[in-house]
Amino acid sequence: MPIIKSAIKRAKQTIKRRERNVATKKDIKDATKAFIAKPTAANLSVAQSELDTAAKKGLLKKNTVARRKSQLHKMAKAAGVKLVAAVKKAAPAVKKTAAKAPVAKKAVAKKPVTKKAAK
Repeated sequence: MPIIKSAIKRAKQTIKRRERNVATKKDIKDATKAFIAKPTAANLSVAQSELDTAAKKGLLKKNTVARRKSQLHKMAKAAGVKLVAAVKKAAPAVKKTAAKAPVAKKAVAKKPVTKKAAK
């Protein structure tokens, strides 16, 4: 066991990070196994999402994620899964209004200066 205060904190941080990393890796494995068992576009999307999350957090390298996603796509194509492109939602129309006059900032009220008691 560490004795130094900073080493104790570092040990606690390591435990928390390890638990988080193990959970993320478990999610990747579960999603991948679910896709292999039943190849569908939805399962493929979930598996890719988990891989992207791991890459974003620095848990897996970018090229590792790219390789794994490529393998998933290869399996999907062999299984005849229709890959649906992501449907982008139309951005809501922004109403253009006349230029608003700049709002003046309120003056900050200063505290009154107290007089020191004379000795």
